[in-house]
Amino acid sequence: MSDPSTASIVSTPPAQPTDAGAPATAGPQSNEKPRGLLGDAWRDLRRKPLFWISATLIVIFLLMAAFPALFAPGSDAVNGSLSRSLNKPGADGWFGYDVQGRDVYARVIYGARASMVVAVLSVVGTLLVGGTMGIIAGYRGGWVDGLLSRIADVFFGLPFVLGAIVILTTFNGSDSGNSKAQIMGLVIASLTVLSWPVVMRLMRSSVLATKEADYIVAARALGAGTGRIILKHLLPNCLAPLLVYGTIMVGSFIGAEATLSFLGVGLRSPVVSWGIMISEGQQFIRVAPGLVFFPAAFLVTAVLSFVMLGEAVREALDPKLR
Repeated sequence: MSDPSTASIVSTPPAQPTDAGAPATAGPQSNEKPRGLLGDAWRDLRRKPLFWISATLIVIFLLMAAFPALFAPGSDAVNGSLSRSLNKPGADGWFGYDVQGRDVYARVIYGARASMVVAVLSVVGTLLVGGTMGIIAGYRGGWVDGLLSRIADVFFGLPFVLGAIVILTTFNGSDSGNSKAQIMGLVIASLTVLSWPVVMRLMRSSVLATKEADYIVAARALGAGTGRIILKHLLPNCLAPLLVYGTIMVGSFIGAEATLSFLGVGLRSPVVSWGIMISEGQQFIRVAPGLVFFPAAFLVTAVLSFVMLGEAVREALDPKLR
């Protein structure tokens, strides 16, 4: 038997009657933890069909770029047979054959690799260069900010396509003898050099809006060094706009690479890319429209997928747009 004194301590107090005469019962308490910005953004993204459609397409394109043999097993995207020149689509070649007898379907699949590699590495380089410049300019301020801002203004004055044409014509001419890796490296470098000022301004404005926050001032008062403040406090709170812009930039750079390759100053054969395929197929568009249509369809779909994903992420991260 239990001790009466103990029982009186642990016994439930009598319920207080309400106005209706019924005892008041405690409502169920939610154990759900409060979500942060990323948690709210993910919850919002999961409800958007546009996010899942664009994310699924991007995963497919990334798999095509990483493992093209899974999508075109046993196909040769570089060599062909003239006996199949301009053959129409059929069971042996789903998208037909080009003027040199190469499988268009295989070339479209393998063309994703060059386009994705150039776009992704260009975005990584742009974010690293522009983000570093923006952090330095925004955190240091003064003459450092003024100098870096004026340098960025100079690059802002360069027309993107014209500047890329000048750079690539100078270092990537038809008689330069560059290898595949060198050609891709030059295209990546030209896109990075002409695009970093936008990222620099985004990062600079984010740092200027954050560096005088109370937690930054407190960290500085407690003796935290510049590196610790930037890496632990500033950078995590400035990544949201860069994440959105970087996602959209991948799509933009895929289109930029295709444009430069179409103009003959970007990637060149034997590299396989969608821009090269469109450039080579334009003169046969009347007799074999698939030579232009199929790579253009993949190009437009890839660009729109990254742009739509970036817009979905932007809306999810911005509380005003939810």
